[in-house]
Amino acid sequence: MSESINRERRRLLLAAGVSLAGAIIIPRSISAQPSRSASTTTLGPINQIDAGVLSVGYADFGPPTGPPVILLHGWPYDIHSFVDVAPLLAAAGYRVIVPHLRGYGSTRFLSGSALRNGQPAAVAVDIVTLMDALNIEKATLAGFDWGARTANIVAALWPARCNSMVSVSGYLIGSQESGRMPLPPKAELEWWYQFYFATERGRLGYDKYRNEFAKLIWQLASPKWSFDDATFGRSSASFDNPDHVAIVIHNYRWRLGLAQGESRYDELDTRLAQFPAISVPTITLEGDANGAPHADPSAYANKFSGKYAHRLISGGIGHNLPQEAPKAFAQAVIDVDAL
Repeated sequence: MSESINRERRRLLLAAGVSLAGAIIIPRSISAQPSRSASTTTLGPINQIDAGVLSVGYADFGPPTGPPVILLHGWPYDIHSFVDVAPLLAAAGYRVIVPHLRGYGSTRFLSGSALRNGQPAAVAVDIVTLMDALNIEKATLAGFDWGARTANIVAALWPARCNSMVSVSGYLIGSQESGRMPLPPKAELEWWYQFYFATERGRLGYDKYRNEFAKLIWQLASPKWSFDDATFGRSSASFDNPDHVAIVIHNYRWRLGLAQGESRYDELDTRLAQFPAISVPTITLEGDANGAPHADPSAYANKFSGKYAHRLISGGIGHNLPQEAPKAFAQAVIDVDAL
């Protein structure tokens, strides 16, 4: 069977009913979305593999010889953001890898003396080394929040390793220099937690109240998502990782230039500071009720130099788009494979 036929088969398996005309693609009916109530499924069993500086915990769905897709979660979420996406993609013939990022779940540093570094370039290198460890030469990368930023960096710096990409909230590559630039007051207010984390009080507060903090972020970022305690508890267990607080705090302090990274990533950061265009086929997604800071799609459309489309997902969909609208997210993964 030809690859073009395989791709068309995967597209039909999800049958999301989306229009492909125009730069912005909107679902015809939100009724095509599964219920947003708590899922009863999990992403177990979790495998472990040594990759670079980490022992990475990851879920592995679908046929081992299927086209690989790597799904990347954000903060403060975990792999269960894809609890309904992964089975959809596996049923469509993909091999689906869902790793815990550094500082989450069962992912651990191999050395006790390693810097608990949340630098975006370091997280991206984690994914490339995970692909190496799994003998995956090239994959579709899809994610949101930190996961989308990580996918962006891999696609920009290692396009030969990225078949295509799905990125919630568009182009998220940044730099320490841009992070130092003041924003209008309303925009600064949206980043309140970044300033909180810049203080020792913020570090101690996040450590003491990490679950309460995460639940508040979920509520603010997805104001129309009525998740229940079971759904939250399934993900919040991942925040018990001993490196979680250190990684989160370092990430946000690094963005403001208040924490040093590691010299091994200097060359990568220099390249990222040029805000490189992304040439791999890309679909960007945005929820119509995203309460987290995000740019208008028009602000980043020209950063994608290859085949590109944007989709607005309607129906009160917030920041955690793959968990709130799993069918739309999975459909984008299948469609970007055929752009």
